[in-house]
Amino acid sequence: MIARAALLALALATPALAQQQVIVTPNSPEAIGPYSQAIRVGNTLYLAGQIALDPATNQMIADRTIEAETRRVLDNLKAVVEAAGFRMSDIVSTTVFMADLNEFARMNAVYATYFPSNPPARATVQAARLPRDVKIEIAAIAAR
Repeated sequence: MIARAALLALALATPALAQQQVIVTPNSPEAIGPYSQAIRVGNTLYLAGQIALDPATNQMIADRTIEAETRRVLDNLKAVVEAAGFRMSDIVSTTVFMADLNEFARMNAVYATYFPSNPPARATVQAARLPRDVKIEIAAIAAR
């Protein structure tokens, strides 16, 4: 009886866990593997990492500078965020993976334009290698 009551209390306290919604938009590149562009659970949106793919072609953008790749990545994230009914200002955390941290300042200048006030928490790491040998990949979590 106590165990059943505890399970019921847990279920009532976390109803969002049962309600997962896959978010897909043609305005961001298709997943290049077995994952979703994003998953919404209640008022939280978990966004897969995005790289600098053109959503119209699913191919890498021609301009391979860190600035251009960062803009494309953030535009791709923005498209998924908006498809889920969120805004960029709802992003509370990002994880930035970079091929070369020597390009951090240039990436950061572009990144700052997407979060002009109250920027999200962020972790930035240099990765030995990223998908399709990109310079940057960004994953995010949004909440309302």
